[in-house]
Amino acid sequence: MKIQEIAMRDLDVGKFIEQKVDEISSIAEDGIAVNALSGGVDSSVVTMLAHKALGNRLKSYFIDTGLMRQDEPRQIVSWFKELGVPVELIDAQNQFFGALKGLTDPEEKREAITQAFYKDVFGRLARESGAKCLLQGTNYTDVEETVAGVKRQHNVLEQLGINPEEVYGYKVIEPLIQLRKPAIREIGKAAGLPEEIYERPPFPGPALAARVIGEVTPERVETVRKATTIVEEELSGTGAFQYLAILHEDKVTGLREGKRDFGFQIEVRCWDSEDAVTGSPTRLPYETLEKLAERITTEVERVVSVTYNITKKPPSTIEAI
Repeated sequence: MKIQEIAMRDLDVGKFIEQKVDEISSIAEDGIAVNALSGGVDSSVVTMLAHKALGNRLKSYFIDTGLMRQDEPRQIVSWFKELGVPVELIDAQNQFFGALKGLTDPEEKREAITQAFYKDVFGRLARESGAKCLLQGTNYTDVEETVAGVKRQHNVLEQLGINPEEVYGYKVIEPLIQLRKPAIREIGKAAGLPEEIYERPPFPGPALAARVIGEVTPERVETVRKATTIVEEELSGTGAFQYLAILHEDKVTGLREGKRDFGFQIEVRCWDSEDAVTGSPTRLPYETLEKLAERITTEVERVVSVTYNITKKPPSTIEAI
């Protein structure tokens, strides 16, 4: 990789913010730029930097892919409205579920999301607004894992030889590409984000599509969305780096009211990590695991099995897809 990482120990937060605000302003010149806000830490920090640089020349969009957590689109738009940053909510559920239809291979699903995001949705938004630049929150770990072949991160383009200006018609600005997550949180804090945003657990760019093994359909996403809500409610106080629910492709036999129930299985993962490069499963109390299993099998339709991942990264990965 040609990107030079800025390690946490070498980060001058104030200087970094000043440099990136100037850089964004210089690249965008006097034109309009569109901004991809997902509500995660990385994209939220980029939104604040870009807002400082461009003001009302920044067009921030939250793309409702149909793959987000419960009520997340409305919550994110509301948070940024309170910060004085207008965000337009774009309904693109049909485009994303259409692109994902019939796909089961993880890399094919990620590529479908990439094309739907950059070509179909933001390609149209850039053309309609006249923008020549797109801002996004790619971080150093995204690029590192993609280039190493661990998994294709949907927001990594130029490092794979893809020229977004030629392919999609706009430049991509990535202010955080030299930083890992802990450093990005520090930038977010200094840039004026509230703690509820800059301390959010990591969430994948492909959203809940990264937590559905097999075909991604509205029904299967709804199953993992309900399980995710429960996992986040139960594990938010653990201090873990990240916690998530995964819907498996295969069904398993269960038992309800004395009858066989051939239903779904949910895997729970909870990680201790500093930067997502390596990780260890959090040693949760057994009572916590029992409560998770009880709630998920009771509150999420057709789920009859809940498991807990106890494999370190590597060889496991934090996300399943």
